[in-house]
Amino acid sequence: MEKIEFKTSINASAEKVWDVLFGVESYPKWTSVFAEGSSVETDWKKGSRAVFGDGKGSGMVAVIAENIPNEFMSIKHIGEIKDGKEELHDWGESLENYTLKEKDGCTELIIEMNIIDDWKDYFNETWPAALKKVKAMSESEYHVET
Repeated sequence: MEKIEFKTSINASAEKVWDVLFGVESYPKWTSVFAEGSSVETDWKKGSRAVFGDGKGSGMVAVIAENIPNEFMSIKHIGEIKDGKEELHDWGESLENYTLKEKDGCTELIIEMNIIDDWKDYFNETWPAALKKVKAMSESEYHVET
């Protein structure tokens, strides 16, 4: 597995960026870059299960490995959903990490993922677009519902 990383600087507080990333209404908006109709079912608490859907009966199953509000979220992917059926896998350290570092009202958002080579091109294309949406939503007067 290979680690890939994406970064952006956002002119907003870490709290606002966090709320955009993991808010009930905002999450599907910025993740639509990955899959139109995307959704998540979780409470985001450490140890909780998370199901990420694509709106078409497929998606990913994960566990929230860590949650330090406004600073760090780690999601461990443990399986996939195909045609509505769940298949668990042992992917080792298949982590998706979100790190937020705020300084003087500006937040650096760092995304790190451990991925297999088959997905590298996809994420190299989609993460920059997703980060643009997160940045735009965070820097606007967008109201976040949590």
